[in-house]
Amino acid sequence: MPNTDDPNAPVPAKLPAAAGEIGATKPAEKAAAAPAAAKPVATPAVTKAAAPKSAAPAAASASAKVASEPEPNQLRRRLTWTCIAAFMATNLFMFLRFFFPRALFEPSTICNLGYPSDYVLGVSDRYKQQDRIYVVREPTQIFAIFAKCTHLGCTPDWKPGENKFKCPCHGSGYTPEGINFEGPAPRPMDRAHVELNAQGQIIADKSRLYMWDRSKGGRDEFNDPGAFIAV
Repeated sequence: MPNTDDPNAPVPAKLPAAAGEIGATKPAEKAAAAPAAAKPVATPAVTKAAAPKSAAPAAASASAKVASEPEPNQLRRRLTWTCIAAFMATNLFMFLRFFFPRALFEPSTICNLGYPSDYVLGVSDRYKQQDRIYVVREPTQIFAIFAKCTHLGCTPDWKPGENKFKCPCHGSGYTPEGINFEGPAPRPMDRAHVELNAQGQIIADKSRLYMWDRSKGGRDEFNDPGAFIAV
């Protein structure tokens, strides 16, 4: 056994660790390596902790969407103001419309038929198209027949070859004096008011008509003043 007090004595070589000791260090190494292997285990915890952070923007966007949607009271208020604005605009338009009256230009009921000397005995259809008037001259009078069938208002045609008026709609027939004698017409055609103006011309007024209602007691206005002009 070497002397331990001698400084020059050789240092004994270290013996290799026993098999048991070598094997005993392995659990320690495993224990030291355990914290390093446990680090990845913390990753799910970080993910779980981060999950609420990623869900926060979604919740914020949902709350913002709900806040952006108008409430029922706001919709009702908008609808009310829209109705009020439309009502006011309509009234303003109606007020302004009074400054631009719509004039109806109806044809005049007064027509100049010329001089009595312009007509010969018989029926003249000179003013049929323009004024819907037939001028009839007889030996003692001139009158103007308003060319409107008393059945349904069609304009009868003068048939010189048959010496009668004939309605093209339903076949009513009238004599040269405008007296109905065939077809569904209930009474004679009316006569327009006629008179002579200061120049001696015949003026007819279609707004003043004379009738002969043969079906109701024989009411006859054909002999009234204004129904004819004596010649």
